[in-house]
Amino acid sequence: MARHVAALALLVAMPAWAQSVTTYHNSVNRHGEYAVPGLTATTAAAMHADPNFHASVSGNVYAQPLYWAATGTTARIIVATESNQVQALNATTGVQIWSRALPASAPSSALQCGDINPEGITGTPAIDPASGTIYLDAVTGTTHAAVRHMLYALSADSGAVLPGYPLDIQAALAARGVAFDSTDQGERGAVLVLNGAVYVTYGGRAGDCGAYHGMVVQVAPSATPSVAGVWATRATRGGIWAQSGAASDAFAIYVTTGNTDSPATWMDGEAVIRLRSGLAAPSKTTDYYAPANWQALDNADADLGGTEAIPFAAPAGAGPRLIAFGKDGNAYLLDRRNLGGIGGALAVTHVSNSEIITAPAVYNTSGSALVAFRNGNGLTCSGSSISMLNITSGATPIKEVWCAALNGAGAPIITTSNGSADPLVWVTGAEGDNLLHGFDATTGRAVFSGGAMRGLHRFSSLIAANHRLYVGADNTVYAFTFQ
Repeated sequence: MARHVAALALLVAMPAWAQSVTTYHNSVNRHGEYAVPGLTATTAAAMHADPNFHASVSGNVYAQPLYWAATGTTARIIVATESNQVQALNATTGVQIWSRALPASAPSSALQCGDINPEGITGTPAIDPASGTIYLDAVTGTTHAAVRHMLYALSADSGAVLPGYPLDIQAALAARGVAFDSTDQGERGAVLVLNGAVYVTYGGRAGDCGAYHGMVVQVAPSATPSVAGVWATRATRGGIWAQSGAASDAFAIYVTTGNTDSPATWMDGEAVIRLRSGLAAPSKTTDYYAPANWQALDNADADLGGTEAIPFAAPAGAGPRLIAFGKDGNAYLLDRRNLGGIGGALAVTHVSNSEIITAPAVYNTSGSALVAFRNGNGLTCSGSSISMLNITSGATPIKEVWCAALNGAGAPIITTSNGSADPLVWVTGAEGDNLLHGFDATTGRAVFSGGAMRGLHRFSSLIAANHRLYVGADNTVYAFTFQ
């Protein structure tokens, strides 16, 4: 399939194979696309655990690994854990290059609620490719009073903490008169580095304790880092839960929010929000969208904000688009030029009989976009599956083109052999069969299933780099190769 190059030029280009994987799903638009020369539906059958790669890390892994291949340095996999350990591993052998132990993470006894114990680094870090700096949010503090969200900056080359860091997010927001309780606010979204700024998103924790808000914090990174902007839902709750955090079309950032605490009028919950540098609250309907039944979604805890809102190249004959998913099983298609305010979606299509809370992956063709997502109970595949949608400019713009059984809850990625040919969907059976699965992206035919793993967590995403697929798991990283 030919790529829609003109439209994609408006988005951040997918990195070439030899480049680093510096952010969640390999780009700020969060498409989850990777180029792997030689990897086709035929060669995928030879995928196997790399016998030369042996990795050991300290702690449980929820964040996606990153890959850093700067000129003059050994290519490395960067892994962050819930024990607040950050390690760089030789990308070919798995041997540790450096390790950085940050202050102790928070045990569940120090938090109001949550289902991660201990809780340290949950959201995927990001690397600024211009400086080789790793940015991450770590929960620190072993007692309730001491718990803080701390923004760290580390050298990708050595793991050293850079001067001026960490930045205490709670204290920095308090100085601006913004309430933020680190024991209530959770951070499972990926960090975003965009145009010289660092963006971190916050929601709550499992159990919905406390008066948290969905929140985006913009940090100006320097030797004296500071908060440059903040946006929060007007109502309490409305958490930003998506694994990707914020997504971007290189001009603005987009976040999705969950259920708010029963306001009488809409106050930013169940929404897609467009924000720009400085994070001024949107005042026009072009900059936000919420379903007309937002209040019913609030009452049912059926968050629209379970996954990110992803910008993608327009199908032929249409304008720039955005897609989001909800816990109500719906896919929401929006016009990126005008998000539509309350009820203003281009299309709302029921695509699942269960909640959709795992990050999707997007592959553009010349006339449409293919969107793969983990489906807990599909419409045409009963039970857990991986489903593929085709997004076009037609009268019925959202259609399922295939689904395939998947025993697990990992987040999919898409590989091609050269940026366009041989698209394959890869996903782990996290918290299910714990296998690596590959599917032909155009037909859904299974091309690989195997590679038993342990310690995978739902929502986890793999990466493709260095002619391998890497999967982060508790206390280790798995590497698979087809060569």
